[in-house]
Amino acid sequence: MSQATSPAELQTEAEQFRSEFQSIRDAVGQVIVGQQRVVEATLTAILCGGNVLLEGVPGLGKTELVKALSRVLELDFSRIQFTPDLMPADVIGTNIMTADENGNYNFEFRKGPVFTQLLLADEINRATPKTQSSLLETMQEGTVTTGGETYHLEQPFFVLATQNPIEQEGTFPLPEAQLDRFMFKVVVPFLNRDELNEVVARTILRKSADIEKVIDGPRILHLRTVLDRVVVSDPMRDYACRLVLSTHPDTEFAPEKAKQFLRWGASPRAAQALIRAARVRALSQGRPHVAFEDVRYFAAEVLQHRALLNYDGQAENIDVAELITECVNSLPTEG
Repeated sequence: MSQATSPAELQTEAEQFRSEFQSIRDAVGQVIVGQQRVVEATLTAILCGGNVLLEGVPGLGKTELVKALSRVLELDFSRIQFTPDLMPADVIGTNIMTADENGNYNFEFRKGPVFTQLLLADEINRATPKTQSSLLETMQEGTVTTGGETYHLEQPFFVLATQNPIEQEGTFPLPEAQLDRFMFKVVVPFLNRDELNEVVARTILRKSADIEKVIDGPRILHLRTVLDRVVVSDPMRDYACRLVLSTHPDTEFAPEKAKQFLRWGASPRAAQALIRAARVRALSQGRPHVAFEDVRYFAAEVLQHRALLNYDGQAENIDVAELITECVNSLPTEG
């Protein structure tokens, strides 16, 4: 398929993107009750090549969401249940000694479950930091290096990790370096009354939804080339940068609450993530150019896990997401 070069062609691509985006959301909605924001954020990260950290209590459909996406997007799917005794070799694979028909011994690499396209790292904070770090290379470079050999994972490749924010006994909090590799941190809220009734009704009646694929891996890779051509003007880029700087307490852009309760702000990866997410948001609305509202739309998901509270913020149990909202609301569009 030829690349769009003129504004008219890019507008046509935007309309097609909006149609496909809506079709994917509708297909996933046949399985997942409610959680529209969660579905939209996860889909946005996948389309622009980002990893997602889903945070929520058990039973809210996080695993079902990932399974549904793997079917709708026709991607290979693997699931790893992280436990304290899980080892890096259980994730990436290991070299084993084999013998041929002549009795000669040699080492053969047996691939682990990370060799897939959509990887669900379930309860990732239950594994030790050593095992958690085995995902860092795959999340950033899409490769696995072991025994001096580098293996390239089939693209597109994504890591969707889950963690329980309540039960902290026997868990290992993710280090900042690994949190920064997640494009989004998405908080999965509890269901309301109607949604909970619908979930119970579906499980009692055992309604099985047959969802069909909407797009596949090669189409996702093509859509990324479309995203790269979405217009990001200088004021939009500068606004994203100022938004990131507003989470740093020692800058002129930080509101009073950020200066009072934050110890450190988001990294340059956050500015890149804001622009990438804004491009998806713009196309999903049928626009081939980014607006201020697109940059703001996923600010909480991009910034809340990258901003660190200071001692006062931790002592007063400050909600980081509310601080991010304060940063967004207080930042003027023209700086």
